[in-house]
Amino acid sequence: MTDASITRLEMDQYTFDVDVRATKADIKAFFENYFNVKVIRVNTHRPPAKKVRVGQYAGRRRLYKRAIVTLAAKRDLIQCILTVEDLYDETPESPNVWPAKRAGRNNRGVITCRHRGGGHKRRYRTIDFRRDKYDNVGTVQQIEYDPNRTARIALIEYGDGERRYILHPVGLQVGDKVLASEAAPNAIGNCLPIMNVPLGIAVHNVELTPRKGGQLVRAAGAVAQIVAKEGRFATLRLPSGEVRLVSQACAATIGQVGSRAPRKRYKAGQMRWLGKRPTVRGVVMNPCDHPHGGGEGRAPIGRPHPVTPWGRPALGQQTRRPTKYSNQYIIRTRRA
Repeated sequence: MTDASITRLEMDQYTFDVDVRATKADIKAFFENYFNVKVIRVNTHRPPAKKVRVGQYAGRRRLYKRAIVTLAAKRDLIQCILTVEDLYDETPESPNVWPAKRAGRNNRGVITCRHRGGGHKRRYRTIDFRRDKYDNVGTVQQIEYDPNRTARIALIEYGDGERRYILHPVGLQVGDKVLASEAAPNAIGNCLPIMNVPLGIAVHNVELTPRKGGQLVRAAGAVAQIVAKEGRFATLRLPSGEVRLVSQACAATIGQVGSRAPRKRYKAGQMRWLGKRPTVRGVVMNPCDHPHGGGEGRAPIGRPHPVTPWGRPALGQQTRRPTKYSNQYIIRTRRA
């Protein structure tokens, strides 16, 4: 969310990123049906493409376009974005919480991920990505903040007294009922196999292997759409723009992952609170520390292409194996 989009909120204008194939009529119909509001105008435009920093600078067309939706009357469309005041601020559910360290070290204390360390102390909340309490109705007890992910989480209490955390979808309120079942209705927060989900429905927490638990579409604001079904597989359009096949036996949760309230960062210390340490450019290091280092003054990297600190190609080099088994399930890559 940019400063311009925040300014438009005062004029009942809301900015969203939509698929390039979405028409103004489609966008208007979606907002009127999903948010129950009256839309008087929809404006769209394609943002300028980012430049590739490898070789010659060449632009790429973005896989999305920006839509500015104007409402007829004053209506807080950002009701799906929770503020800090809306969250439950007591101690999290203790059986689902344990201490966690995020210092970028492995079990031997060796740094395996640079630029991590410090930050506020965290406790990891166990999230029920499997949703394996089948045919057991649960009630939303509270909505909480989770420092380990961008989305909020909801505490669900089932009929047998067990409590579990799930990702909080847009529109799910305290006191609502959720159900994981093959015959569950298509309601927000319900989990059911993709074979029983109608086409065009927004889903999240999508499984790649049946009964393994959701692995796709779990970040704040993320949503996938079921565009087709044929044989044993269903075609999903993922938030990255990738279109891939997923087994219809895999489960998915109805709805879109809830967004978090936008927060502007005013100082570098806020990144340190999050456990992110400073990043030093390789070109300002010594040659013993980085392949880009060394030279007199502001010297270039001295190579035809940039590399990582370990000499591997960086910035644009494809790292996915061309023979990876899942390539056969990808219809369109996110870069297409």
